[in-house]
Amino acid sequence: MSGPWVPLDVLRHRTTAKWRAHPPDVLPLFVAEMDTWLAEPVVRAVTDALALGDCGYPNGSAYAEALAGFAAKRWGWTPSVEHMRVVPDVMAGLAESLRAVTGPGDPIVVNDPVYPPFYEMVRHLGRTVVEVPLTPEHRLDLDALVAAFAELDGRVAFLLCNPQNPTGTVHTRAELAAVAELAAAHGVRVVADEVHAPLVTGSYTPYLTVTGAGIALHSASKGWNLAGLKAALAVAGVDATDELAALPSAVLAGASHIAVLAHVAALTDGVGWLDDLMVALERNRALLAELVAAHLPGVVYRPAPATYLAWLDCRAAGLPDDPAAMFLDRARVALVPGPAFGTRGVGHARLNLATSPEILTEAVHRMAAALA
Repeated sequence: MSGPWVPLDVLRHRTTAKWRAHPPDVLPLFVAEMDTWLAEPVVRAVTDALALGDCGYPNGSAYAEALAGFAAKRWGWTPSVEHMRVVPDVMAGLAESLRAVTGPGDPIVVNDPVYPPFYEMVRHLGRTVVEVPLTPEHRLDLDALVAAFAELDGRVAFLLCNPQNPTGTVHTRAELAAVAELAAAHGVRVVADEVHAPLVTGSYTPYLTVTGAGIALHSASKGWNLAGLKAALAVAGVDATDELAALPSAVLAGASHIAVLAHVAALTDGVGWLDDLMVALERNRALLAELVAAHLPGVVYRPAPATYLAWLDCRAAGLPDDPAAMFLDRARVALVPGPAFGTRGVGHARLNLATSPEILTEAVHRMAAALA
């Protein structure tokens, strides 16, 4: 196998949502699933477990220990194993954490544009979404957060995306420290989605390194392409252990044992695979920037140092409010509609660049033909 990317003729045999949601003439660059081979340590851990019939309930602290070791080497942060709990996946962990720190009708702040399921989850919990947009440069708007925190009533929570999906923004230590200070001053509880943290080129600051308050969700799912092997860790700051203890036992027991084994293998023995992937993703960001500049007039793409997602601003290209619908219809390229990411997503689309350079190039050429 040469490089991380799987050829298109092999990808067409996959049965996941990415490869079955659309007809076979569509190039799918939408859902957050990479076109990679799996890391060999992950494959070995899963196949060994299946050969042994090791398919029962999860047990022990191996996942927490693996994350602590990875975080120490990668980010200089050693979270306490005692302050972690295994949860079924990141979204389940976020939902239960928000349920623990807020009540029905309470406001939950999000920075739009942001991951679409945030909106659905908050409303499903019976809470109220409050949008505080990122700045035009895709940074946290601290002044806007101050204004929102000061005006809101109830048990207010801030659902932080760090790094940000879809923009790829990596929040700085200074920004996160300011958020923690503002949250403390206004009695706001912070719950952080940090699932894309392994996919950061350069410096990254976990939220709990700047504060003892709050809960963060971590997982190997995005970094190692393990969305179908669901497991995550809820990590509490030293001042939030009571909130972590409030998570229901049914949630804590809901992760897949096989998934936990896969995630442990990724975090411990799959780091070299991740490093190689990051090089390939950086090349794809540069390639996409060149392709967009050369072939998609009016479309703006700002390469960012995190995730494998590209946020395309199509407003100057004379396209409809939902450019993804047009590209799907006329170019047979599937992207995620920008309006799904909140009010500031109008005129935008999200593209998944974690694919081969050949597929990425073909997709942009198709999109260019649709604009001609």
